[in-house]
Amino acid sequence: MEGLPDAAAFATKLKNTLIQYHSIEDDKWRVAKKTRNVTIWRKPSEEFNGYLFKAQGIIDGVVNDIMDHIRPGPCRLDWDSLMTSLDILENFEENCCVMRYTTAGQLWNIISPREFVDFSYTVDYNGGLLSCGVSLDWSEKRAEFVRGYNHPCGWFCVPLKDNTNQSLLTGYIQTDLRGMIPQSAVDTAMASTLINFYGDLQKAL
Repeated sequence: MEGLPDAAAFATKLKNTLIQYHSIEDDKWRVAKKTRNVTIWRKPSEEFNGYLFKAQGIIDGVVNDIMDHIRPGPCRLDWDSLMTSLDILENFEENCCVMRYTTAGQLWNIISPREFVDFSYTVDYNGGLLSCGVSLDWSEKRAEFVRGYNHPCGWFCVPLKDNTNQSLLTGYIQTDLRGMIPQSAVDTAMASTLINFYGDLQKAL
């Protein structure tokens, strides 16, 4: 399989990277955008010359339901307005897969449609779930899309202690969209996209 020596070891390393992001101290982040329900922070990424974004908000819903809408599968395309296609290329044991997905153009098509090939892994975490992913160097490319690259990213979802019908959803996203886009345009689009993600997800649930 291209670019993936050992799925189990790869998954463990990815999970540990996300847990490390989840323990970064609050003072290292700066607020990029905030609404009544969701806050987006950012800090310079250690993986590439863009930003690592952190998104957090409370969602009305139970963990498994929320995560079924986020992780690779048929639910995701139903509600995520940014995603235009999603195919599972390969399945492994233990909630692991390789998926290829495409995204719509953004910012009046200043950012053209993108294609990603990601390894995805979902695992139990602190009474909830963590669904994480990272792009693979997949040689097969399609001419009509720019191939973007997701550095380690993921979503932590845990039930609220005082209300199990609500969950705290925290995401870490660092996407290199590649192509000829100024990083400032990417950063503007990313914060807004993450805010919209929460709104669309809540409506879908």
